[in-house]
Amino acid sequence: MGASFESADAVIHLDTSFLIRALLPGSPQREQLRTWAGANETITMSSVAWTEFLCGPLDARAASLAATLVDRRLDFTTEMAEVAVRLFNLTGRRRNSMTDCMIAAAAIAEDTAIATSNLRDFSRFEEHGLALL
Repeated sequence: MGASFESADAVIHLDTSFLIRALLPGSPQREQLRTWAGANETITMSSVAWTEFLCGPLDARAASLAATLVDRRLDFTTEMAEVAVRLFNLTGRRRNSMTDCMIAAAAIAEDTAIATSNLRDFSRFEEHGLALL
């Protein structure tokens, strides 16, 4: 999780790791999500991250709660695919990194900052246009 969650954007894009932690009572991510909701921020998630989230493990209650927290789940577009391939190639073509490239690409293509609890894997995309929260 980044040092600051402040954002001037009206849209917040969630990574899977952030949503998982936001479902935990008392977590900093849960409190931040409440703050954003109170400020009428739109919470989005790529269909790629949503799929990763649904792979669980999670129960029906957690899935239902997550569905109410995420305002929009974005389809993965051709533009996002092109950005993902660029990120994959520019960051060393790491085995098993394509999902992170796709999630980052969705946020970049939508010009939104991404909230993640996985800074280690996503910080490499900052120099290529990803804004981290």
